[in-house]
Amino acid sequence: MVESQSIRLEVRDLQVSMNERSTDVVDEINFSVRAGEIFGLVGESGSGKTTLALALLGYTRRGLKISAGSIYLDGVDILGLGESELREIRGSRIAYVPQDPAAALNPTLRIGHQIRELFHAHPNAIDDINARTDEVLREVNLDPASGILRRYPHQLSGGQQQRVALAMAFACRASVIVLDEPTTGLDVSTQRHVLETVKSLCVTHGVAAVYVSHDLAVVGGLVSQVGVMYAGRLVEIGSTSGVFSTPRHPYSRGLLNAVPSADRSEILVGIPGQPPRPGYRPTGCSFAPRCSEVLDRCLTEDPSPTDVQGTLVRCHRVAEQAPCAISARRSRPDMHISDAMHRLEVRDLSSSYGSAKVLHNVSLDVRATACTAIVGESGSGKTTLARCIVGLHGSYTGTVRLDGVELSNTARKRNRQQLQEIQYIFQNPFTSLNPRKTIGQILSQPLEHFLRLTSKERTERIAKALDEVSLGGGISERFPDELSGGERQRVAIARAIIVEPKLLVCDEVTSALDVSVQAVIVELLRSLQEVRKLSMLFITHNLALVRSIAQDVVVLSGGKVIEAGDVEEVLERPQNPYTVRLMRDIPKLTPSSSTLPM
Repeated sequence: MVESQSIRLEVRDLQVSMNERSTDVVDEINFSVRAGEIFGLVGESGSGKTTLALALLGYTRRGLKISAGSIYLDGVDILGLGESELREIRGSRIAYVPQDPAAALNPTLRIGHQIRELFHAHPNAIDDINARTDEVLREVNLDPASGILRRYPHQLSGGQQQRVALAMAFACRASVIVLDEPTTGLDVSTQRHVLETVKSLCVTHGVAAVYVSHDLAVVGGLVSQVGVMYAGRLVEIGSTSGVFSTPRHPYSRGLLNAVPSADRSEILVGIPGQPPRPGYRPTGCSFAPRCSEVLDRCLTEDPSPTDVQGTLVRCHRVAEQAPCAISARRSRPDMHISDAMHRLEVRDLSSSYGSAKVLHNVSLDVRATACTAIVGESGSGKTTLARCIVGLHGSYTGTVRLDGVELSNTARKRNRQQLQEIQYIFQNPFTSLNPRKTIGQILSQPLEHFLRLTSKERTERIAKALDEVSLGGGISERFPDELSGGERQRVAIARAIIVEPKLLVCDEVTSALDVSVQAVIVELLRSLQEVRKLSMLFITHNLALVRSIAQDVVVLSGGKVIEAGDVEEVLERPQNPYTVRLMRDIPKLTPSSSTLPM
């Protein structure tokens, strides 16, 4: 065990600015991390988290530059080093774990080759390459004797890919590791294993880590210190137990109030409005336009950080306020769902990809006007089941019925009405929305395909759909890349509901969203469900969300239904050991210095 005394990383007055303008996108960043500690960095999308994370390696994306400040790595200011010296320390003394390992790993090279590349780039870091390669794989719970070194990235699961990325970061025994959303998209069990690995490696080897995440429940159970970031600045920074149990900044309270609970059904509340675009921080307090506690001076005076019992808070009102605990949220009233009619019936569905059988005699029902959640680990068959239901994967046996009528296996063989009545919302709205078409054109396409409407009627229908998802008609002329992630997902929802379907299939639609936007999307779907009398199949790996949106739940493992029933009954009194483990692995927002159990 390494003594966690020395400061590994210290950041002083760091500023990152745009090249063509003097405007900063990240400013006045100050924090330090000791050996064995993990510092958490949280905030909404666009708050500057990734820009700061990359700057810690002396790197910025195109169009940006580090314009002021210092970054001390083991006492040496890396911003004073030349480019060749920076290249030498990246990977050897400070390493980076990206959000998407599938995109970061070279798909044309075997895993062993990619790990050994690191050692060839830093020949002085390790004496015995083969021995260290096997050792670092075992450190992340991968067996080097399993043949993993000869596999390509696509032959690994998402959890295995993330463990390989961790192995590469720790391979040269770096002093500092920067982890940028490393568990986004992972199921709760795989996520827990990855987080335990990170914690163990940091403590064992005296590594200082900076953990960037929008998942506050994960951060609350992992890190000892946390910084809350908004509009490129740290608005609150202190111990995790202090910030998460008694947040002092209104923005911190807003984020924490949006976190879903795995223990009870609650109405989720997002933060109204949008954060400012990077580089366009407003005059005065940057959070003032969205703050319910705003003062006149907040609109004109930029607050300075104030030390309140060891917590630094950037807020004009902090001196006059007592610490405020997380607000109690309203319990969600039970929906009256009729048991008489099943909107969707799936019976004995089995499916394969080539010779590999993925689903085994799956049966489930979605009641009319109700939501059924499908949960399970990565590889359990959730998305394959959804694709079979909507007709995108026709290689299955069994039956799928909508309102008692059996559907053909493939979408091509289904009639127009059947296609209209089942609409699919994809996980990634950026890749599912045509980047070359405006939002109005995107929403017009399903109307032209399914309904015979005049141009005026289409325009009115588009405006109504955008209003229903709280976007407004003014967004019609914009392109997808001009929208935030949450706005793009709302456009995807508008495209699905615009043809008035009976069933929505939502495939991990909140997995990449921060907690505030996630709360808005979940409440939007719930509202649409009630107003439009929609039935929903909601696929998710976030079990904490299930109680906030679903009435029924189906648990998949290895392509089989191992437990199903009423949400309250299954989640409160799980019968199958697999479901019990899933519930145990849900990260809970109960911050303490003890962090994850090892």
